[in-house]
Amino acid sequence: MIERRIRLAKFPAIKSLDSFDFKAIPNLNKMQVLDLARCEYIERRENIIALGPSGTGKTHIALGLGLAACQKGLSVGFITASALVHELMEARDEKVLLRFQKKLAKYKLLIIDELGFVPLSKTGAELLFEVFSQRYECGSTMVTSNLPFDEWTETFGSDRLTGALLDRLTHHVNILEMNGDSYRLNQSKARKKQAVTTG
Repeated sequence: MIERRIRLAKFPAIKSLDSFDFKAIPNLNKMQVLDLARCEYIERRENIIALGPSGTGKTHIALGLGLAACQKGLSVGFITASALVHELMEARDEKVLLRFQKKLAKYKLLIIDELGFVPLSKTGAELLFEVFSQRYECGSTMVTSNLPFDEWTETFGSDRLTGALLDRLTHHVNILEMNGDSYRLNQSKARKKQAVTTG
């Protein structure tokens, strides 16, 4: 059953919290993350927002919490914000939007990765807003973003829409601040250094 849930979640990779290097992002609250891994926030229908620059491990944390939810027997969906908007637009064009929205609403935890990387069209922003609205106080949503809240308008294109979205998303929320040097960048620097010393 767990394997089936993991397969249905469509994770791009399987990553657990055990393999996350918390020392690399010292201002991330490790106790908070481990507490969230118990998945009680999902029962309370609370949201999670992980904010921080690229390469700080937001997706890894999202995958780890998603995996923990699958292991607890909860239904999880994982998708990037741009892919979700693309699928919503496609569903609308094919007149199956309602069915797709119902499917999204059924997930106990919906993880939307990389919000803010790509500005959305007006229609795309409105469709994404609807997803958040339908899940409000009905299911947990986890969002990862490289943008601080005050820059979300750049993605959604409208102050009013962004305000309404943040209002719903942050009403019951756990915020993970993941500011720090790029984890990936530091890893590749370390590898280069090692290659130089061993070479």
